[in-house]
Amino acid sequence: MQSDNRLFDDLVKLVNGAAGTLAGVGREAESGARARAREWIGGLDFVSRDEFEVVKAMAVAARDENDALKARLDALEARLGATPTPSADPVPTA
Repeated sequence: MQSDNRLFDDLVKLVNGAAGTLAGVGREAESGARARAREWIGGLDFVSRDEFEVVKAMAVAARDENDALKARLDALEARLGATPTPSADPVPTA
């Protein structure tokens, strides 16, 4: 009877060791995949969320300033009673 328990104990130890090894291999594979993904993404021209938010805020501010300047120009033209005339060198709008 003693030998049966020892065999069972050895089998349990073997299975536990294999499970631990498989878990370690899984963690190592995951970290390797993450490192390769970071290298691949790092080679692309992505911007961080912070950089995107800064540029987005700058674009909103520029649009607001453009709208304010257009309203001011329209008010000045209305005050002068002049109609806007196309200039010889039109400024491209973007």
